[in-house]
Amino acid sequence: MDTIYITGHRNPDTDSIVSAMAYAALKNALGDRQYTAARLGQISDETRMVLDRFGFQPPRIISNVRTQVRDLDYDTPPTLSAALAISRGWQTMQKNKISVLPVSNEDGTLLGMLSAGDVANYDMISIRNPVVNEIPVYNLLSVLEAKILNETGNVRQFVSGEITVALPASRENLLFSKQHSIVVCGDQPEMIRRALDLNVECVIVCQAEVSAELLNTECETCIISTPFDAYQAVRLICHALPISRICKSKDLVCFHLDDYIDDVQNTVLESRFRAYPILDEEERVVGMLSRFHLLRPRRKRVVLVDHNEKSQSVVGLDQAEILEIVDHHRLADIETKNPIYVRNEAVGSTTTIVAEMYQEKGLMPTANMAGLMAAAIVSDTVMFKSPTCTQRDVDMATRLARIANVTLEAMGELIFSASCGDDKTAAAMLNTDYKEFHIAGHNLAVSQITTMDSARLLERQEEFLDVMRNLRQKRGLSTVVLMITDVLLEGTQLMFVGDEDTIRQAFNLKGEENTAFLPKIMSRKKQVIPMLSALWG
Repeated sequence: MDTIYITGHRNPDTDSIVSAMAYAALKNALGDRQYTAARLGQISDETRMVLDRFGFQPPRIISNVRTQVRDLDYDTPPTLSAALAISRGWQTMQKNKISVLPVSNEDGTLLGMLSAGDVANYDMISIRNPVVNEIPVYNLLSVLEAKILNETGNVRQFVSGEITVALPASRENLLFSKQHSIVVCGDQPEMIRRALDLNVECVIVCQAEVSAELLNTECETCIISTPFDAYQAVRLICHALPISRICKSKDLVCFHLDDYIDDVQNTVLESRFRAYPILDEEERVVGMLSRFHLLRPRRKRVVLVDHNEKSQSVVGLDQAEILEIVDHHRLADIETKNPIYVRNEAVGSTTTIVAEMYQEKGLMPTANMAGLMAAAIVSDTVMFKSPTCTQRDVDMATRLARIANVTLEAMGELIFSASCGDDKTAAAMLNTDYKEFHIAGHNLAVSQITTMDSARLLERQEEFLDVMRNLRQKRGLSTVVLMITDVLLEGTQLMFVGDEDTIRQAFNLKGEENTAFLPKIMSRKKQVIPMLSALWG
């Protein structure tokens, strides 16, 4: 089954990570095992501490959901061994109604490509010049449905030379005189004797018996008996050559499972091959790609939680199929090609919505999962002091804490002591909970650090402002805002660079300073972004 990724936003916070994990667990518990929680960036110290506390590993990280070769319904035809006889390769083509097949080395890696044109071209050349070089006797026996009549002697493993038809009615019956010849004859003891006297490489006797006297002759000639007539045998001898001798092995165009379709399409447009081999991570052949496979690619499938804004979502989202959105933010700019399930509710945490979905389905989360979900709600509602917090958040967090046998106060102390260690750089703290917004032509970034000791962070004010100025220039942003939200003071120390007049106007700030304390301001989503949207909108 194809994996369905459940992912939160970039620079994920605890609510984003936990809601993805909890929703994937719910979906899988209901019987659909396709869902996998994923993250788009490194987790914060806060999130790692919470995961460690309840015994969970971080979700797998994905960089994008662009369509790859592995997402296509590509063909998986037989892969021919390089040692296989041309005749068997042609039969495989006919059986599968395929005009081109990959050829592999003994370890499964790609050697080349065999096409019907390669076989036809070799066939025409062999008619004009019936000379073969080192055909494995094993292949001859298979193709001619033959047997060796003098196996007790020193039998050759390979035979080479010009193919001579030495039948009574043939003008060539006396022409072979070279030691390196392959003689094709019928019931002709004298002709066989002459061939053995010359010590030719191989005598192929068609539809006839060979006397014991001739078989006991001491020689290095390989004597083979076949049920085919002479003219069939001549053609089949040429087709006993290993396909490695005629397949195309240079200037191959191949693709890997992880190649992106955008790049593949460009390469295909520049080449004129009918089909292209697909290789895995170890260069082994796993399938074949044709042009028509690119017409309707199978897209990756995703479920978005805790966001619905394209700039905050996974790279390549326009190439993916969005199945669901579960969120508690404003509706933004993500578009879908088909109707989907959307659950967007005005609560303080996406995890609250997911927890209610557990309840609706009659499924109680495990104690560890319940503790993880309670911690996520505490984190996103800033210990229930955020204006986005609702009574539903409080009730659900209390219920989950009871299942996990933990206290919400202990969760708060664990969470808000992890975000501002002295060993962290200003850039690292700024990027922990960082989001970009596009509002009425303005590119805005708002980062939030939630702490129980904002005074310690304010001592590094100039360090934060320098990082913000560099970030604004590097990302081409109009404004960068940092919220240092203090749980105990129930307010936010605001730092801002860029369109400073708009920030001062939005929050009624006086003076020229680009820092200010905003009492009762706790929420980026409900108190900061709406104020700026009202001015810019």
